[in-house]
Amino acid sequence: MKNTSVIHALLAAALFGASTPFAKLLLGEVSPWLLAGLLYLGSGFGLVLARLLRDRGWKPSGLTTGEWPWLLGAIFFGGVLGPLALMFGLMHTSASTASLLLNLEAVLTAVIAWVVFKENADRRIVLGMLAIVAGGVMLAWPDGQGGATDWLGPLAIVGACLCWAIDNNLTRRVSASDALFIAGTKGAMAGVVNAGLALALGASLPAALVLVGTLSVGLLGYGISLVFFVLALRGLGTARTGAYFSIAPFIGTAVSLALLGESTSVAFWLAAALMGWGVWLHLTEHHEHEHIHEPMEHSHRHVHDAHHRHQHDFDWNGDEAHEHWHRHEALVHKHPHFPDTHHRHKH
Repeated sequence: MKNTSVIHALLAAALFGASTPFAKLLLGEVSPWLLAGLLYLGSGFGLVLARLLRDRGWKPSGLTTGEWPWLLGAIFFGGVLGPLALMFGLMHTSASTASLLLNLEAVLTAVIAWVVFKENADRRIVLGMLAIVAGGVMLAWPDGQGGATDWLGPLAIVGACLCWAIDNNLTRRVSASDALFIAGTKGAMAGVVNAGLALALGASLPAALVLVGTLSVGLLGYGISLVFFVLALRGLGTARTGAYFSIAPFIGTAVSLALLGESTSVAFWLAAALMGWGVWLHLTEHHEHEHIHEPMEHSHRHVHDAHHRHQHDFDWNGDEAHEHWHRHEALVHKHPHFPDTHHRHKH
């Protein structure tokens, strides 16, 4: 389960990281607000179509009444405010520096997970976060060495990171539900709001070729990336998924340097080394102790393992993953684990 979740997190990071320099290129053709809307429209409509094809028609979301506020809050912060702040920040910051600054999303995600949602924080994770913050400060310092000419661009990007950190923590509350539905709904709603407001304020649609390119970047970098991110949340928890996702800025930076030919400085590479060390600390964490599973009932896709030993009232071949409402009885055991759907206990 952990290895699969890690792969999901890394795929999410790769797709999102590569999208940042392409968004920077598109800013020359599309206004920031409209670009944010079109990126999410590409994500939302593409995933909604994929879900319709997968299920051969419309299928209920499976979300309970109490879960909808979490999803709507995630859409507002992550789908409306976050991308708008990023597009504004990219206008005042180089794409390579912006890509590395996006590491702060993992830091803010973890802080909210620890402080607000009481997720466990090991010393190794905290030290890694401090290294990432130090690199971010070095990049954002407005002396021209890190690529920022003033505070405006870096602060806007940090604001985007905060919005996505809130989004990540809210999305975790519904991560056991259909990932395609969550990501598709977020993209469609955020895209309609952002694009609608931009057009109402006078923005105009770009040429057809640019429009198709923008929607494609949105589908890959925002849509499919978010699907993998939601799947990773189930198995790793919020803070650790954010830690693995921290490789996204390095991928974005590599693409920026190759695609845009941007120059770098000693400060840039020192910041990259600090951030890389922080990510390495996250990736090499090991968490194991005796813990208690309280009785719980929920529905999600699963196989029968140490945490799923229930009986069925329907035919099942005993092997394939399946989804249904099931109950977990109280259980005490010890094994390496992360704060996934079944490990949200106190420490």
